[in-house]
Amino acid sequence: MITDPDVALPLAFAGLMGISILAYVVLDGFDLGIGILLPFTADNAERDSMVASIGPFWDANETWLVMSVGLLLVAFPAAHGIILTALYLPVALMLLALIARGVAFEFRAKTPAGHRGWWDFAFFGGSIVAALSQGFMLGIYIMGLTYTFVSVAFAILTAICLVGGYAFIGAGWLLIKAEGDLQKRAAKWARASFWGLLGGLAAVSMASPLVSPRIFEKWFTLPEILYLAPLPLASAAVLVWLFVTLRSLPHADDRLSWVPFAGAVALFVLAFIGLAYSFYPYVVLDRLTIFQGATAPESLMIVLVGALFVIPMVVAYNVLSYVVFRGKATDLTYH
Repeated sequence: MITDPDVALPLAFAGLMGISILAYVVLDGFDLGIGILLPFTADNAERDSMVASIGPFWDANETWLVMSVGLLLVAFPAAHGIILTALYLPVALMLLALIARGVAFEFRAKTPAGHRGWWDFAFFGGSIVAALSQGFMLGIYIMGLTYTFVSVAFAILTAICLVGGYAFIGAGWLLIKAEGDLQKRAAKWARASFWGLLGGLAAVSMASPLVSPRIFEKWFTLPEILYLAPLPLASAAVLVWLFVTLRSLPHADDRLSWVPFAGAVALFVLAFIGLAYSFYPYVVLDRLTIFQGATAPESLMIVLVGALFVIPMVVAYNVLSYVVFRGKATDLTYH
């Protein structure tokens, strides 16, 4: 029964962890996308504008990564051990890349102009390595945390496609925050990276039902196929909407500049729902369910009380930053 603490609490924490992961992918995704796109303009003023567009937000965005890993550790310690053991190397690379990226972000605004290029390169390197690491982890996770030739090849493909997806949402963010030539350049980047986003969605969609007979059955048997059908139909509609809209952007009156970013968010949400539907009730594919991997209900209840205080504060901090710094990006300075 859903009212049973042994069922309700693991479900609640799985939901909180899933929302945290999704929030991180969307919010820090456009941060990483800006870093990935940084070398594609040689104009220092445009690079400053690109970094300024994420300056007030990137610290808040990364709190969701800490939140998701923390929830995995305290709520599903057995799954935490299995997942982090299997993904130790890409996790370590991601953390090093995020550190390098954070240091570069702070130092590029304070260093003499002649040295700024080195920090721009470090910011780009940290962004692309973090994105590649996350894409590789996603691929290995989908393949059941196994390292075979096929699973590693698929993980490399998802890593490349996630870079394209992050570049697309980063370009979408710039379309909202930038003006003039930079906004026009962002539209070109969005049109180019759209195909990476499409490729990633296609790769994950084709691989997921093939790695597990259970997932295949959930996708292609009645009545389960009817539950899943709205997701690919909605994704196809969003992709067509993006393809048509991108051809005419940007408009002089800034009309529809929000569409690429909103479309990318919608696609990430739909893809996440599809993965959650496919994997449920497993937190480690066909090895460990969320109910088997959850800690004791008494411990979960204590953690839930704390989460009810912490999570609203994190949400409020994020909302406040976006409300205060809404509108077009301005110069990023430190005093």
